[in-house]
Amino acid sequence: MPLYEVEHICPLTVSQQDELAAAITKIHTEKFTAPALFVNVRFTNISEQITYVGGKRRQTNRILAHVRHGPSRTQDDYADLCSKITKVWDATVPLPRHPFNATGKVDVELRAIFVLGDIVAGMEAGFVLPEAGKDVQWFKENMVAFKKKAEDGDDEFQDMVAEIERRGLIKNGS
Repeated sequence: MPLYEVEHICPLTVSQQDELAAAITKIHTEKFTAPALFVNVRFTNISEQITYVGGKRRQTNRILAHVRHGPSRTQDDYADLCSKITKVWDATVPLPRHPFNATGKVDVELRAIFVLGDIVAGMEAGFVLPEAGKDVQWFKENMVAFKKKAEDGDDEFQDMVAEIERRGLIKNGS
């Protein structure tokens, strides 16, 4: 449901990308009710792109978080999301940090996270996405189809059904 675009100027290893993607997915699913299957993370090396910050040419690491915004999600929710992602970045991408490439070294600091509440509609794996805050109802309405995909051998849906049950997102008898 969300799309996190990790735009980096510092080299990231495959294991760093794996760790960041897993952590961003965990943070998002714990903060909101989206299942892990629908959390998308994309990495793009932007070291060759020309960008400006404050009217000056700067190269920075940043994350654009495209999410479904709604009344159930507050500014504090988004601030907490950003804080947790920053902590994960700092733990995953090693020091030393060199601001703005001032020394000619590649900056590894995560300089910005922009949360963009710009997903108004979409479809993933054949399912129309619910509005923010209406995931549980969506799970209930689609659980038979989710289970059918799981029973037909779709390992992503097997994982998602197990996650929904493990997290208690649908109460028995609901």
